[in-house]
Amino acid sequence: MSEVKVVLDKALAILRDSKTPLPQRREELRTIVAAHFDFNEMSRSALGYHWRYISPAQRSEFVSVFTKFIEDTYLNKIQYYSGQDIEIGRTIASGPGYAEVRTKVVKRGSEEQPLALNFELKQTAGRWLIYDVTVDQISIVANYRNQFNRVFNEKGFGTLMSDLKRKQEQLAASLGHA
Repeated sequence: MSEVKVVLDKALAILRDSKTPLPQRREELRTIVAAHFDFNEMSRSALGYHWRYISPAQRSEFVSVFTKFIEDTYLNKIQYYSGQDIEIGRTIASGPGYAEVRTKVVKRGSEEQPLALNFELKQTAGRWLIYDVTVDQISIVANYRNQFNRVFNEKGFGTLMSDLKRKQEQLAASLGHA
């Protein structure tokens, strides 16, 4: 699927550009992610069945905070990039308007096993957007759904939002844009 290749090619070019300051590269990656990820769908899926029980205003607030949290969580990791390549494998249709693109992260000249990195896409308004990423068969969205479900069930939506905002603010501060 060409959408994933475009995203990965752009992201790798930014990661490899050691001349550009790290904060600027993070912002360039944020722009790419915003254009190619469906954060509404990711948010809905991360909350699971709880999504039905919160108001439209709460949904909007959750999408906003969760989006910033996800972006900052993964943008914080780019300083650890060390020359890996991504090989794009098969695209598998997983239902009307859904597809999975399988890729591998490989370190050239290394004996390390490639890391499976797969992208789940949904066709929305004629565009294919990423709504989940699995790393070594672990879904990012399902991982957060398990955590969020536990907090929501035990302490409610308000505590979930407070916790998520606090974590996102800590990440933002560590990235220098508090």
